Amino acid sequence: MMYPILCKVRFERLHHSFRTKSLWKQVGFSLVVNWIIAPFFMVRLFTRGSGVCERTLTTCCQLALAWAFLPDEKGLREGLILVGIARCIAMVLIWTGLAGGDSEYCAILVAINSILQMVLFAPLALLFIEDISHASEKVDVDYVPVAKSVGVFLGIPLGAAILTRFTLRKLIGEDRYEKRFLTWIGPLSLLGLLFTIIVLFGSQGRRVVHQITSVLRVAAPLVVYFAVIFGATLCVCRRLGFSYGLACTQSFTAASNNFELAIAVAIATFGVDSDQALAATVGPLIEVPVLLGLVYVVRWFGRRKKWTP
Repeated sequence: MMYPILCKVRFERLHHSFRTKSLWKQVGFSLVVNWIIAPFFMVRLFTRGSGVCERTLTTCCQLALAWAFLPDEKGLREGLILVGIARCIAMVLIWTGLAGGDSEYCAILVAINSILQMVLFAPLALLFIEDISHASEKVDVDYVPVAKSVGVFLGIPLGAAILTRFTLRKLIGEDRYEKRFLTWIGPLSLLGLLFTIIVLFGSQGRRVVHQITSVLRVAAPLVVYFAVIFGATLCVCRRLGFSYGLACTQSFTAASNNFELAIAVAIATFGVDSDQALAATVGPLIEVPVLLGLVYVVRWFGRRKKWTP
């Protein structure tokens, strides 16, 4: 799924990008949205007071999706929290490519988020589930499954893409590489995406069908999350004067989540038949159609406002 898109990234020119001050501003903006605003938007913070302020919202967005939609479903709520703190490192490349975003800048954000994910996912999971949500049982989220998941889902296709690009450009020439090879492998991304969805649904399909009420309750906050985070980020980027390509990339990066990692950690921590695993599995089943729809929305918006790639 990721390999064909990563093959399009001009890795040989990325070092020039880091010399510009504007890139560092873009990266700083992305880090705030991805690691502060987006996770807190999915998680409900509350303070304990003397009987009145027990459920006061203190998130930066003043909205607590996990608690607002699932106050009585502890397992589903915790699965949703795992989804919220897992920043996307895979599907965002597909959405950005389909919407005409900046692929090179997207690759930079993916690399940065991958490194931060290995460092921050475990402590954030403990913070949100144990401390903030006051889980009744201890949650053991280790760095090892997190690092392995990031390595498998990003490291392998990234390494293969870099090797392919530098090798084939020398063997067949840059022109043939861009026009023939990339055209030939391009459809593999969508096929890979379809295969991923089939495998994920197959692993939890029985539970999804038999617990349709739980699925719908998890789907509701996810739809709100995607729409609000994407729309808000896009509007802020436009106000700040970002180009269409950069704004599009920022918005899809903020709205997307790494469901593969969330599912892996949920299964490893709570078990394959847990409500946490079910909530994490519902994620991509909702993300794919919603974000695919947002691809058409942002392209229409760009044309309407003459804010095109």
